[in-house]
Amino acid sequence: MADEKGLAKADIELGAALVEGDFITEQELRSAEKLAATSNKKLSDTLLEQGLVDPDMLASILSLQLGIPVINLARVEIQPEAAALIPEKVARERNILPISVDGDTLTLATEDPKDTRKLNSIATMTRKKIHAVLPIGMRLSEAIDNNYSLRMQIEEQISQIAGIAGIEADVTEVADLDAVKQAPVVQAVDMMLAQAVRDRASDIHIEPQEDCLLVRNRIDGVLHEAVRLPLGVHSAIMTRIKVMSNLNIAERRRPQDGQFGSVIAGKKVDFRVATVESGHGEMAVLRVLDKSMLLIRLEDLGMSLAVRQPFERQLGSPFGMILVNGPTGSGKTTTLYAALQGLNAKEHNIMTIEDPIEYSFRGINQIQVNRAANITFAVGLRAIMRLDPDIILVGEIRDQETATTAVQAAITGHLVLSSIHANDAVSALIRLIDMGVEPFLVTSAVIGSLSQRLVRRVCPYCREVVEASPAEAKAYESQMDESRTHFSVGRGCNFCSRSGFMGRVGVYELITVSDDLRKMVMKGSTAGELKEQAVQEGMVPMPRDGMLKVKDGITTPSEVMRHVFTIV
Repeated sequence: MADEKGLAKADIELGAALVEGDFITEQELRSAEKLAATSNKKLSDTLLEQGLVDPDMLASILSLQLGIPVINLARVEIQPEAAALIPEKVARERNILPISVDGDTLTLATEDPKDTRKLNSIATMTRKKIHAVLPIGMRLSEAIDNNYSLRMQIEEQISQIAGIAGIEADVTEVADLDAVKQAPVVQAVDMMLAQAVRDRASDIHIEPQEDCLLVRNRIDGVLHEAVRLPLGVHSAIMTRIKVMSNLNIAERRRPQDGQFGSVIAGKKVDFRVATVESGHGEMAVLRVLDKSMLLIRLEDLGMSLAVRQPFERQLGSPFGMILVNGPTGSGKTTTLYAALQGLNAKEHNIMTIEDPIEYSFRGINQIQVNRAANITFAVGLRAIMRLDPDIILVGEIRDQETATTAVQAAITGHLVLSSIHANDAVSALIRLIDMGVEPFLVTSAVIGSLSQRLVRRVCPYCREVVEASPAEAKAYESQMDESRTHFSVGRGCNFCSRSGFMGRVGVYELITVSDDLRKMVMKGSTAGELKEQAVQEGMVPMPRDGMLKVKDGITTPSEVMRHVFTIV
């Protein structure tokens, strides 16, 4: 029943409660009521859209007003059997989330707990009594995203082709059956990609097993199972991926590499594809290249000021070589790209030689390594030297020829950035010498060396302080010269898919090559001696930088011990 303003009784009572509790003013209420009536919306929706109340406060007030309990969606664990009762499509259309099943009662999170028509239809569909609760802690739509993976939709599409893909069909048969099964395969693959992007995955692994096709997503450096599919759809899935990547669908024995782009949830995403024959058939790994990464700056990487400020000074040098080192997957390319973002492409000719080009930058001239055309790092770098460059990025120094050419470029008036595989900052200098570059050339060229690792961030939504294990407390004390018995960890919630972590952050150490370090390199000092000198000059070693992030609650001792302490 509505009054003369077109507002329901529940809205009138809600407005009165908000004013009485001094959450909003009378004037704000009247304005919101008028807008709600003219736009034919509920008062609660209008208040949220106008930013006059936040969702948790509104839910708490409605809970008191209606006598309906609230539930924290960030903390509660959704029962799979509850989610199975309501299809994802229905959950999204009606903005509801099944929480748990207890006998013949289904607990259901809804922002409209008094919508009896909707609740009755759900009761009829599920054959359960409905216990409605009001959501707090996170947006209901976000909770639906987190708890309804696309697994069920993928399996639904796969079921349409599983019957006709029960045996390993040859390429001709796949093409002949295209009209029958292409649409389901296309949709299934698209859903896999969408799920990976939604989960912030860096890689998608499609791996045939003895009894199934296993799809896993690498999230924050760790592989998580996404879905298991019937082995019979393997050929169709691989063919679809090859078509998208412009690969030879008839070639199954030799490794192939390709790339394709897509728009997912409004974001431009590239996928770099690699295939190879495994023991149970052809497998593929798709690297997810999110174009939003182009906006990352050095200040977004988690560098402390003690690292970032001298690193930025090195980047401001008119010539010299800056090395970024670490193992595969430690974020070297991201750091180099972030460094390029801070350089002025309008006033400089910035050129790169990469294998492969992961992201394309406006105003930067990028060259792709192409061994078939005899364009190696060294050949490409020599070509760049004839093109009047100011700043050069060499994707990776792998051999003596590339190392020598890069060093010569740095000595002859160019700023050269590159990555190299080394354990720590000082070892990068020794690595160049081991490659065959003369020590006097290394000390003349290199002005800085940055070493890094990636560790997982503690989820901010479920962070709590717990007692450390003896090993964690000992590791912390060894770097910080202070004792501590409790640290921040993530308990696991629906924001972080119960992992306790969300995203990753870099752990760094940086040296600026001083005159004393140059003399020590020329004398043939060991890595340990060079590191000791660098610490005396102010370098913060990676293990300590990691434990500083532990102290700030950014990561956990176990993460630092796992990824960084191997170099101690």
